Amino acid sequence: MMLLLATFLSFVMIATAIWVILTPSLLKAIIIFAIVSLVASVSFIFMQAPDVAITEASIGAGITTAIFILSYKRVSEKN
Repeated sequence: MMLLLATFLSFVMIATAIWVILTPSLLKAIIIFAIVSLVASVSFIFMQAPDVAITEASIGAGITTAIFILSYKRVSEKN
């Protein structure tokens, strides 16, 4: 059961990473990138690494996404 769940999470993470590359909208790509980080965080939980999962969720999905969105807004305002 755990192997099936780990395989599913890996597939979701790869599929969303490819979706980020193929998305024409930069804002959508940033949001999808946050989903990739959240799925990675869930994967770390199932690998019994809660400290790494918390770090990935806070930095990868939280702070990085916020910085990307703020940068996107600044670039959009100047154009």
